[in-house]
Amino acid sequence: MNAHTPQTLEWSDLDLRAVNTVRALAMDAVEKSGNGHPGTAMSLAPAAYLLFQKVMRHDPSTPDWVGRDRFVLSIGHSSLTLYIQLYLAGYGLSLDDLKALRQWDSLTPGHPEVGHTPGVETTTGPLGQGVGNAVGMAMAARRERGLFNPEAGPGASPFDHHVFAFCSDGDVQEGVSHEASALAATQNLGNLIMIWDDNQISIEDDTRIAHSENVLERYRAYGWHVEEVDWTATGEYAEDIDALYQAILRGKAETERPTFIKLRTVIGWPAPNKQNTGAIHGAAMGTDEISATKAILDLPDEPFAVEDRVIEHTRRALDRGREARAEWDKAFQAWRRGAEEHGELFDRLQAGKLPAGWEESLPTFEASEKGMATRKASGEVLSSVAPVLPELWGGSADLAGSNNTTPKGEPSFLPFDRASSMFPGNPYGRVLHFGVREHGMGSILNGIALHGPTRPYGGTFLVFSDYMRPAVRLAALMKLPVTYVWTHDSIGLGEDGPTHQPVEHLWALRAIPGLDVVRPADANETAVVWRKVLETADRPAALALTRQNLPVLDRGEYAPAEEAVKGGYVLAEADGGTPAAIIIATGSEVPIALEARRSLEADGTPTRVVSMPCVEWFEAQSEEYREQVLPSSVRTRVSVEAGIAMGWRSYVGDAGASVSLEHFGASAPYQTLYEKFGLTADAVVAAVHDSAARAGR
Repeated sequence: MNAHTPQTLEWSDLDLRAVNTVRALAMDAVEKSGNGHPGTAMSLAPAAYLLFQKVMRHDPSTPDWVGRDRFVLSIGHSSLTLYIQLYLAGYGLSLDDLKALRQWDSLTPGHPEVGHTPGVETTTGPLGQGVGNAVGMAMAARRERGLFNPEAGPGASPFDHHVFAFCSDGDVQEGVSHEASALAATQNLGNLIMIWDDNQISIEDDTRIAHSENVLERYRAYGWHVEEVDWTATGEYAEDIDALYQAILRGKAETERPTFIKLRTVIGWPAPNKQNTGAIHGAAMGTDEISATKAILDLPDEPFAVEDRVIEHTRRALDRGREARAEWDKAFQAWRRGAEEHGELFDRLQAGKLPAGWEESLPTFEASEKGMATRKASGEVLSSVAPVLPELWGGSADLAGSNNTTPKGEPSFLPFDRASSMFPGNPYGRVLHFGVREHGMGSILNGIALHGPTRPYGGTFLVFSDYMRPAVRLAALMKLPVTYVWTHDSIGLGEDGPTHQPVEHLWALRAIPGLDVVRPADANETAVVWRKVLETADRPAALALTRQNLPVLDRGEYAPAEEAVKGGYVLAEADGGTPAAIIIATGSEVPIALEARRSLEADGTPTRVVSMPCVEWFEAQSEEYREQVLPSSVRTRVSVEAGIAMGWRSYVGDAGASVSLEHFGASAPYQTLYEKFGLTADAVVAAVHDSAARAGR
């Protein structure tokens, strides 16, 4: 159902005038700002204009139209490449917005920000991330088709659309783009077309000083369909727009492979003195160079000059967009008439709602001293909710058996010829296999969430969250409902040793604004926190889960697991209801805290144990509630967590103590490690006595 793109390009003198106007606006905006990146916006002006005016199916009057093609500017520093096209096409940006580039409270920040500027599909800036986002969007588009219209023939569904992306020399150098691009070919993402601006210039000038690989051959080796358009081939710079157009058409016709187009440009063309230099990559050009360039382009030598005939011509994109949307809507309504349960699912997901009573599918676990690892409990949750939440899908970075990320009986998301006996699947499946590519997984998950309307999750060991951190930070920045299933969350993983044992990770992750870090204490807390995560649609969450078994607590003896949604709660109250000491614990250290409490109570110290699975949720509670859980009058406090104590100091206070791990782990059975490193009930009891002494008790 993708709109027909004419085989012959119509390219008028007015189109050329508009492209040259783009170049002038890029120079002027950076000059007025005093800083920015004019060069790439100048050289990519024809390619961006071609997409927004001649190729993509989009409606500037309705930026969130479900049937639109997506555009990802992975070259985030060249934000003007996108902003000027949004202005010309009629997305609501004005000349004043371009004049306010990189200024406070403007719609044109230094790098594009999703949700801030209409028409921006993702927040880009860290190079390579947009490549992964585009791959995720292309995967999400196929999953969406499978959920709503799986029987439609190729190109016959209203949910068929393309994802276009621009990437730069820097993008193809960043490792995350390698990871994501390799997976895109494995997944046969024929709906993805990426254009590489091969201008061979970076901040340090000529890229040959650090970049010598044959990128085209690399993409061929991945399995992409590859095209090459060289505007320098004749020895003089000649922008052959039709050659690029035909390459894009061949990419659209290729349905079994993603398309990679190498576009050889000259950065900053046609600036007479600064083109093809590092100087024009990331700095204002100066008024003399701008004047000289505008003379070459036969444009008025005045800032932000846009002729009426140019803007009238480019704003026809609004009419074309409305026509394309009206045509698409006919096909969509025809689908709706026979969609039945597919249509009901579409409505629910577009509304961002969970099905009524879905939480009844969540498992509950019987109290058990032998217990269950929280990673296993998480797997039980996924298997239980999968049948009622088809929008939930995900997988692991080659650790599915360890992360428990595969819901029972669910097919993998794979081309038919990639399925295996262990992982049967189809192109519309729901179990994702990222390979050993944590960073790529993170950026792809973001792309899936950005595309909508599904909910992705991805798993690896907690220690390897380091490989994902840039993408996790962006998920928090973009407020995306991505869930990370990070298992083997402490020295409790045991024999694999210090390379695999996270120590500083919990507090390093808690330092990311907008990320919920959740470390449940037992199987029932795990089910409860999964429910809260799935009920939250405006921020990512990280589940830190154990490899080792933990007791499933007797909720007749202790507070209900439901209290975990508050982030911190009184799990076990002090005898008499008035604590002399408070122990705060998370995850696998909660049973240690409970054992210490029994000893302290027996010795006459009324002790409260607070389970705090999520600091962020606790901080979101009212001051009154937080005071009830951690009364300021009780200065004898101890935190217990198998990691660095850093952030706990604000909770235990000036008289408090922390039972923690301020060094790396070791290779041994986990019981030995906890004993050798002092993560024991006896150590907690001793810490309580030390805290009491400091508190003057």
